[in-house]
Amino acid sequence: MADKIYLRPLGIIRGQCAQQAVDEGIALRLCSGPAAFLAGELIEGEPGKAKRVVARAATLAAIGEPAIAALLERIAAPRPPVAGLDMRDTLIMGVLNVTPDSFSDGGEHFAPAEAVAHARRMIEEGAAIIDVGGESTRPGAGEVPLAEEETRVIPVVQALRELKAPVSIDTRKARIMSEAAAAGAAIINDVSALTFDRDSLATAARLQLPTVLMHALGTPERMQDDPRYEDVLLEIYDFLEARIEAAVAAGLPRERLIVDPGIGFGKTLEHNLALMEGLSLFHGLGVPVLVGASRKSFIARVTGEADVKRRDFGSVAAAIAAAAQGVQIVRVHNVAATRQGLRVWQAAMSGQSRE
Repeated sequence: MADKIYLRPLGIIRGQCAQQAVDEGIALRLCSGPAAFLAGELIEGEPGKAKRVVARAATLAAIGEPAIAALLERIAAPRPPVAGLDMRDTLIMGVLNVTPDSFSDGGEHFAPAEAVAHARRMIEEGAAIIDVGGESTRPGAGEVPLAEEETRVIPVVQALRELKAPVSIDTRKARIMSEAAAAGAAIINDVSALTFDRDSLATAARLQLPTVLMHALGTPERMQDDPRYEDVLLEIYDFLEARIEAAVAAGLPRERLIVDPGIGFGKTLEHNLALMEGLSLFHGLGVPVLVGASRKSFIARVTGEADVKRRDFGSVAAAIAAAAQGVQIVRVHNVAATRQGLRVWQAAMSGQSRE
């Protein structure tokens, strides 16, 4: 097979039936976690020209084609811990915006004391990671000066270092990455996948922290002007694969990388829904997958709910949809609602109160 090969797990099941299906050879384990998949969509060719075939998991495993075998191996492999956190099932990253203008909660946690109090609440509600950001990346947002972003986030990161949940720093700037790491941040979360700042790739490699590589089409100022793709799912997969390769070449091991398809960052409603439907494809990259769909405008487009704070119902549904495809991390604003929704979904899918 000369063309590029992609593989999207389908028919994802959990719990005892998943183990039984794996034991009987009719399903394959997904990321060495509680889920398995019964079939897969085999995609061959370039974005816009790809051919798609659905086959049983056992059939895929028996083909023997090296490219397919390599994808299956990556899909099945356990994901290394991130900042000491087990990646076998879905974890919650709580959003802590230290900004006056973020689309959802700008100004609410701007003061360091308010930010720390909110972080504590989110941890009590079930957040495994606290994501601190000092620059809004909502559509149309401009760049925040380096010194201003530094003033916003570094005192907060320092104040959070004693909490039991690791802190991630949501920034596009190499100096902020370095200073946040010195202040106690354990994860880097870059919406530009280490492309915005020419020093960020080398800085991330030097710091050796787990790093989230996210896809965005352009910068926040212009990303929603007229986003277009031949095949949004495959193009974003290719972009993230290239950024993984760039990070590894720079000295940041694959085991420290996480990918995020960037819901809402240079995508139309149709693009976002295509990504949500096809999230399991990204397991073929062999690293944990993070999804941030919380309160975003595609929820308003689907539901008609214009009030950002009233999109939590849709946000929980999006988090569960991501978890159902084996995503390891969901980034959310309402931690309590998300945790409750995930627990009920996990119990219902496994027939047990805890897996």
